[in-house]
Amino acid sequence: MGTSTMTQLLGEFIGTAIMVLLGDGVIAGVLLKKTKSFNDGWMTIALGWGLAVTFGVFASNFMSMALLNPAVSLGMVVTGELNFSLFILYIIAQLLGAMFGSLIVWLQFLPHWEETDDSTEILSSFATVPAIKNPIANFISEFVGTFTLMFVLLEMTGHNNFGPFKPVLIGLLIFAIVIALGGTTGYALNPARDLGPRIMHTILPIKNKGTSDWSYGWIPVVAPTAGAVVAAYLFMLLPV
Repeated sequence: MGTSTMTQLLGEFIGTAIMVLLGDGVIAGVLLKKTKSFNDGWMTIALGWGLAVTFGVFASNFMSMALLNPAVSLGMVVTGELNFSLFILYIIAQLLGAMFGSLIVWLQFLPHWEETDDSTEILSSFATVPAIKNPIANFISEFVGTFTLMFVLLEMTGHNNFGPFKPVLIGLLIFAIVIALGGTTGYALNPARDLGPRIMHTILPIKNKGTSDWSYGWIPVVAPTAGAVVAAYLFMLLPV
């Protein structure tokens, strides 16, 4: 890649932090009481997350691979585009970036946590919460969404050259997946995006926050990882 390991890790950290700041920020704005954007709805969240990914990729693309996602990173290991030792460092940077981004969201909406008495809405401003809690269905949902993300992403980057338009198209892909399929689980599609903020939800002093629901927390980690790996293997079977 021509850039140092530390530069790449900084890129993954910054990109993931910006992504989570903007993505969880839009959710907090929609769900927390007495914000100007309260109750704006799912379209706002879907568009916000698409833009969050776009600008997270823009912010890090000149420093690293701008993967911002441990599941996608592992998919790139499968395809040979990322070596395993760097993958381990990438996921640490991504997780820390997600934690930092959610910390800034907490600070940004500081007075609004106390105004919100619904613990589910508070948790949803950090991590994903399924609309109907059903482990098998929830796993399938996260698997399908991340499979779609990984497979289309590999098609975009492997067989096409979009240059500076790549971040925009990745953001549009996220928007399409969230608006079409994300209503079931809120869609993590990304282990760091869920795990980092869920850790912060656990440790931050938030009134009425309730449980961090760690009994569900494994699904947004394992299912996206499985979906990305399967997509990467199937992609390699395609004729070039």
